[in-house]
Amino acid sequence: MPFALRRAGCALAAVLIALGLAAPAGAVESSVSVSRGANGAKRMTYRIGPFNVIPGQNQISNRIIAQKPAVDGWITRIRPDLTYTNGKIPRVDVIHLHHGVWANLSRRSSSSPFAELFFAAGEEKTVMRIPKGYGYEYKASDTWYLNHMIHNLTPVPAQVYMVYEIDFIPKSSPKARGIKPVRPIWMDVERGKLYPVFNVEKGAGQDGRYTYPDDDPQAYAGGARRNEWVADRNGVLVATAGHLHPGGLYNDLWLRRAGARIGESRCAAKGTVTARARKRCRLQAPRGRGSNAHLFRSKAKYFEPAGAVSWDVAMSGTRQDWRVKVRKGDTLWTSATYDSKRAAWWESMGIMVVYMADSGPGKDPFKRRVDLPGRPTHGHLPENDNHGGKRTPLPDARKLADGPAPPGTIDILDFKYTLGDLSLSGASGLPPVVQQGQALNFRNADDGRRIYHSLTSCKAPCNRSTGIAYPIADGPVQFESNTLGSAVPPATGALEWQTPKNLDAGTYTYFCRIHPFMRGSFRVKK
Repeated sequence: MPFALRRAGCALAAVLIALGLAAPAGAVESSVSVSRGANGAKRMTYRIGPFNVIPGQNQISNRIIAQKPAVDGWITRIRPDLTYTNGKIPRVDVIHLHHGVWANLSRRSSSSPFAELFFAAGEEKTVMRIPKGYGYEYKASDTWYLNHMIHNLTPVPAQVYMVYEIDFIPKSSPKARGIKPVRPIWMDVERGKLYPVFNVEKGAGQDGRYTYPDDDPQAYAGGARRNEWVADRNGVLVATAGHLHPGGLYNDLWLRRAGARIGESRCAAKGTVTARARKRCRLQAPRGRGSNAHLFRSKAKYFEPAGAVSWDVAMSGTRQDWRVKVRKGDTLWTSATYDSKRAAWWESMGIMVVYMADSGPGKDPFKRRVDLPGRPTHGHLPENDNHGGKRTPLPDARKLADGPAPPGTIDILDFKYTLGDLSLSGASGLPPVVQQGQALNFRNADDGRRIYHSLTSCKAPCNRSTGIAYPIADGPVQFESNTLGSAVPPATGALEWQTPKNLDAGTYTYFCRIHPFMRGSFRVKK
């Protein structure tokens, strides 16, 4: 969920409008619908756009949000989505919201170098819920900004709306009385980066699990720990949920307090109280280690039959009664854990938006347990029904004859690898051959400013149907070009890449992470 603003305030909003980042004339929409929400709120649905999505798009873009309530009030819930112009929700393996970040340019953030980032979601479409009695304060004069990355996994253009649904309580409503304001605390393992990602290599970490930053000794080499935030005042944490990419298992939220120690469980010995009382005591005992209290684990619940390999997932959010007391000077920190046993996960993320009030009741996490299991923010979504992995006419490259030795650079053009693409017929579809110790050179010959590609190793034959769970980066020998493109992240700025020179003899298969219907092969010979 990257973002690109470094200063808050109306002055910046004016600059963005001058640069043409505001909604174009004629595109402003009022709320699409209004219905009854929870706790006396109005459930209001807005749509932003339409956005013209070019073939293969995977770019970061920005827009001022004009589509929002006309009066001051409180926001207690946000649910994001994408729709085509006819209202139909696109399949996630066709077009999806790689990320959307809602920023309030009228407020400065204490937890981010950017404007106040108050909501974010990605492919998992997390629903944010703030518990009853609390809300995100909204002023009609606030300038909102949307940083978004709409990913088109196909070579077909489309038009889509960004849709978001909010539960809103106007300030004039009797239901607004006594609501306490919350502010968003942006927790990110790579907080402050334009494109806050890290790589999880297959087999990395311990016992098939990789935790960032713990398992990367170079994560913050020579710099600040970007996964930490020091509380600037006392307060109470009231809600959070995590964001991960496919392969992710959970986000953890911790609190470190100087001089504090996790209290020892003093549950009575056997024979003095009932077994039920001892169990209840142990369940209520604080969790953590040393001066670090564990606050919450946002787990990824995969509806995906194949396991932790797709976007068919929901993240768990905190319970409605979750309250954690925070003192000024406490350090919040977060980590993200991925399954590394089955595949590599390139350009992964680990983000939690935590909502904090300045006052209210709460538990001391060093004295009482607060990390109770959460609940998924939604169920299985029908747009995730195409899992892939079915038989196709594509060949098994291992059974094909040798292709020609490449005359030079192999271009990636019109969403195809011009030599070795499994969809091509004749000599062009045969695996090009390179001698052991040599490399093949590939070049993104599409519009590198707008269309990005990769070469990512996958387990042979890597020729089954494309879906949200297939293909994945599960090659027994790992290689990865990173994102070939000349624009801003996620593009690396490089248009060319060479295969490793130390590969053993054999046939290698690969795919494009950005457009996974693209499949290719090459062969190394002694």
